[in-house]
Amino acid sequence: MSDRAMAGATADPEKAALARKQRMRAILQVVGMLPILVILAIFFEVSTDRFMSWMNLSIVAQQAAINIVLAAGMTFVILTGGIDLSIGSILAASAMIAIICSKIPDYGLLGVPAALLVGLIFGLINGILISAMRLPPFIVTLGSLTAVRGVARLLGEDTTVFNPDLPFAFIGNGTLFGVPWLVIIAFAVVIISWVILRRTVLGNRIYAVGGNPDAARLAGIKVWQILLFVYSMAGLLSGLGGAMSAARLFAANGLQLGQSYELDAIAAVILGGTSFTGGIGSIWGTLIGALIIAVLTNGLILLGISDIWQYIIKGLVIIGAVALDRYRLREGGRT
Repeated sequence: MSDRAMAGATADPEKAALARKQRMRAILQVVGMLPILVILAIFFEVSTDRFMSWMNLSIVAQQAAINIVLAAGMTFVILTGGIDLSIGSILAASAMIAIICSKIPDYGLLGVPAALLVGLIFGLINGILISAMRLPPFIVTLGSLTAVRGVARLLGEDTTVFNPDLPFAFIGNGTLFGVPWLVIIAFAVVIISWVILRRTVLGNRIYAVGGNPDAARLAGIKVWQILLFVYSMAGLLSGLGGAMSAARLFAANGLQLGQSYELDAIAAVILGGTSFTGGIGSIWGTLIGALIIAVLTNGLILLGISDIWQYIIKGLVIIGAVALDRYRLREGGRT
């Protein structure tokens, strides 16, 4: 056999192996973490015999709804290679404004747009500091996490503010044709986010900025505008999450509400396949990631696991999500 023939014979198995690897990666990208979600659901049903009941599934969906909304905003941010640690605090401040405005006679429904506006303003502030002043997103949003939490406590005078006659309580406790409004809102946010990310020029530019901001800048993309948009979107959706929380609880507390919500959102985004380095990910993956977090939390409660161990397990899930992200990046670099 000639040297050329031998080289060709050697190359064919390598090409075949590479093709198989690429096919497997394509399948994994499409399926994502869905098998993990199914396995968790089956495990908790077998372990408790209560998980798959309609009532419990409705509870899981409602518990996941707010995290889905927050994680959608976080997806926009992480796709650009950024991070937003302030969304839990923004949610608390927005919820507080929603409750306060809901007490205005005859104009209580203004609580919802007021919450959205507050979230948008804080998101804009983050975006301006990051895009215009070019400050690190981690530092900016870490500062916002503390500062906005203080604002939330000031607004409520460091107490829990109640409104038992909340005019928009149907958002948190009502249904439409048997489907909770919280779930409807969360799904609508996912659909709108998908349209923006996958069916618009803006979405393409968000992926471009996350993939290589310098190349995006050379291509004529105004990177600062994209960054301003994604942090504003994260703030706006945090404001929506605040309105949803207020509607569900009939109350808001500046100190406790929204604590660690940013960690759940980050975990959902990374579990869903969005890369911490930016440019890779999907909103549908984020939806699956948020459902995994909700199923895990609900299942552990059904099993009677103490909240101490729940924190430990959630922390391990976040570490595992980051490790999975690094593995995906390493494997991607080999092809």
